Amino acid sequence: MDKISGFINLNKPSGISSAAAVSKIKKLTGVPCGHMGTLDPLASGVLPVAVGNAARLFQYLLDKQKTYRAVFRFGIGTDTLDCTGEVYCENMPVPDEESIRGVLARFTGEIMQMPPAFSAKSIGGVRAYKLAREGKEVALQPKAVRIDGLELIGKTGADSYEFLIRCGGGTYVRSIGRDVAECLGTCAVMTSLVREKSGYFSLENSVSLEDLACRGWKDCLIAPDTVFEMPALCYSGHLAKRIGYGQTIAADEDDGLYKLYLDGSFYGVAAVNGGLLKAKTKVC
Repeated sequence: MDKISGFINLNKPSGISSAAAVSKIKKLTGVPCGHMGTLDPLASGVLPVAVGNAARLFQYLLDKQKTYRAVFRFGIGTDTLDCTGEVYCENMPVPDEESIRGVLARFTGEIMQMPPAFSAKSIGGVRAYKLAREGKEVALQPKAVRIDGLELIGKTGADSYEFLIRCGGGTYVRSIGRDVAECLGTCAVMTSLVREKSGYFSLENSVSLEDLACRGWKDCLIAPDTVFEMPALCYSGHLAKRIGYGQTIAADEDDGLYKLYLDGSFYGVAAVNGGLLKAKTKVC
C-alpha cells in the first residue's frame, strides 16, 4: 500500500466521548482518523475507527446491522434520556416483565422515532445537544429507523431491566427506552449501553486503547477490503494503469459496485454502468 490505511475496531470505554477516543488513536498513529457511529460518553463497546483513507469506505458501511445491550431504569425521566441528565419526573410506576414484553412488538420493524434533544442531529448547522445545553428550543422531526429485534433479557434491579437490541444505523437506543416507557404510562432513562456489534466489527475482536499502546497500533490494523462485502474485480498491466489514472474502460460485468484490485493490491471501489467501469473511491 502506498499509504497506511485500514480500520481499528476499538472497544471504547465508558466515560469519554467518541471524538476523544479517536483523538487518542490519531496521536498514536500520526495519521488522520475518523469514526463511524458515535457512541455517547456513557456508552462503551464497538467503535469502528478508520485510519487514513479507509474513512472513504464509511459510505459503504452505513446499512450494517448493529447490536446493543442496554439497561433502562423505569420510573424516572431526564432531559437527556439517560442517567447523566437533569431529572424532570420521578417516582413513576415501574412496569413488570409481562407488561414490557407485551408492548415490544410495537417497536420493531420500520418505525418512526423522535431523536433525543441531546443528540448530534444537526439543526440549521448546529448540533442539537449544543442548543439543548443553551436552553434553546430543539425542533426535531421524527425519522424512519429500522429495529430488527428488541428483546427483554431480564431484571437487573428493583426498577431496571436489560434489553438486547438489533437495529439499523441512525437508531437512538435512548429513545427506545423513552418510547417503551411512555407506552406503559411511565418514563425511563438509560443507565448503561454496550455496542456489541456494528456490521463486520464485533466486541469479540475489538481492542482497547491500552491494547493499541502496548501491542502497537499497526498490529491491530484491519485491512480495509475485509470489512465489507462486495464482488471483486482485478486488473493488471496497462488496464490497471488506465484505471489508476482515472480513465474509463469497457467491462462485461453487471452494473453495480465492485472491490477493485490493481496489480494485486486493493485500490478501492469501482462502479460499472452500462458496460463501462471507472474507479469511484480510491483507498490505497
